[in-house]
Amino acid sequence: MGTRGALTLASFFLSLFLLLRSSSSAFDLSLPSEASFPRPHAEKLIRELNLLPSVAEPEPHEVGASMPRLVEKRFVWPGIVGDAVSVEELGHHAGYYSLQHTHAAKMFYFFFESRGSKDDPIVIWLTGGPGCSSELAVFYENGPFSIAKNLSLLWNDYGWDKMSNLIYVDQPTGTGFSYTTDKRDLRHNEKGVSDDLYDFLQAFFKEHPQYAKNDLFITGESYAGHYIPAFASRVHQGNKAKEGIHINLKGFAIGNGLTDPAIQYRAYTDYALEMGLIQESDYKRINRFLPACELAIKLCGTQGTISCLASYLVCNSIFNSIMGIVGKTNYYDIRKQCEGSLCYDFSNMEKFLNKKSVRDALGVGDIQFVSCSPTVYEAMLTDWMRNLEVGIPALLEDGVKLLVYAGEYDLICNWLGNSRWVHSMEWSGQQQFVASSTIPFVVDGSEAGQLKTYGNLSFLKVHDAGHMVPMDQPKAALEMLKRWIHGHMAEDGKVRLVADF
Repeated sequence: MGTRGALTLASFFLSLFLLLRSSSSAFDLSLPSEASFPRPHAEKLIRELNLLPSVAEPEPHEVGASMPRLVEKRFVWPGIVGDAVSVEELGHHAGYYSLQHTHAAKMFYFFFESRGSKDDPIVIWLTGGPGCSSELAVFYENGPFSIAKNLSLLWNDYGWDKMSNLIYVDQPTGTGFSYTTDKRDLRHNEKGVSDDLYDFLQAFFKEHPQYAKNDLFITGESYAGHYIPAFASRVHQGNKAKEGIHINLKGFAIGNGLTDPAIQYRAYTDYALEMGLIQESDYKRINRFLPACELAIKLCGTQGTISCLASYLVCNSIFNSIMGIVGKTNYYDIRKQCEGSLCYDFSNMEKFLNKKSVRDALGVGDIQFVSCSPTVYEAMLTDWMRNLEVGIPALLEDGVKLLVYAGEYDLICNWLGNSRWVHSMEWSGQQQFVASSTIPFVVDGSEAGQLKTYGNLSFLKVHDAGHMVPMDQPKAALEMLKRWIHGHMAEDGKVRLVADF
């Protein structure tokens, strides 16, 4: 970092320190001994004042050189086990769309036509990270297939393509198989992300005009708690302005998402204490970081850059302090131990997608597939602490419905923090939603979760699930999607009062 950059950053933290000291003389700014910064290298990010990291992966023109034409292609997976469904009779597509308002971005996607009817709704899925490929969901959550140990594919009885036309997108650019030949196409905020996704949908419906009349639902999990509200707002804005092809947006669903950081970071210690991960003394000590976190988020606002990075570093000391106590506990599912860099073993997916026969079938040339891109992650760090709840009320008021669901054993985007931001959101139905009874979400005669719903808003706490609800509870997740899409979330549930969220 240059002298001017160092002085600017030092001035910011000094200002933060003085503000905190003036508001609370008892506040302690020192980091706990067990805390460690998140995986991306903070020193690299702070090296330049503008905080926009450069691309650290192979030059894009090298990975795309063997792909002279970028088109969608119908394909058949190599190595499918079982013939319950003939894949040749289904429309399975993969390919790239060039994004209209970028310099050279090519966005990769899968499109699986419904096993039921082509008139079924379109469901688009976004995996979070930021920078993690949606292929994680294709093969481990709600896609048509799962991967066996011998790298063959098995049909998923609870794939969401059983009742929807299903799209998975590798986004932002640089994620999964998506790439660009121009570094300016890396995204650093939700405006860039949502504009690209809107252009993607425009390209999709131009290629598949027969689906433009279908209802559309935007879904996803984790950091997609940022992507999804921004994307839904962008689609709604485009429809109102009569831009391009009208998109029949009906709803959006966020699974174990990060949407309102100020509220959700405050919930970390409450959830950890309630679940027995920390003791009361730990709770009090770690909560000393909350005033700094909340102030830093406020300074970040919706437009900040250096203040947003500072809020990321300060607020994650809360999460890291908890992890310093729980050790190798899987923060996506506290019932399990963490395995590998993503806390799950997804190595078979990378092996499968990097097979030459698979790459040839998909038309991705020589691109090496990586589950999660550190380049995209780092590029989006200044977006992390921004509040994406602010745009949701306008969507609810205009008839677009929202489902927020969360597995009860996830720590990192836990149900408690999600429930709190949903309940505190100001919209015309807020009082009625808060006053509504919590009812059991019943699947096959058993309670699979606890549901609260009013008007266009629903919140579901899913039993026996962690961060990846469709992976842990595939049957309940498919039933959830079905009822939500058709407007019957509370069916089969007998109303009874239970402990409120």
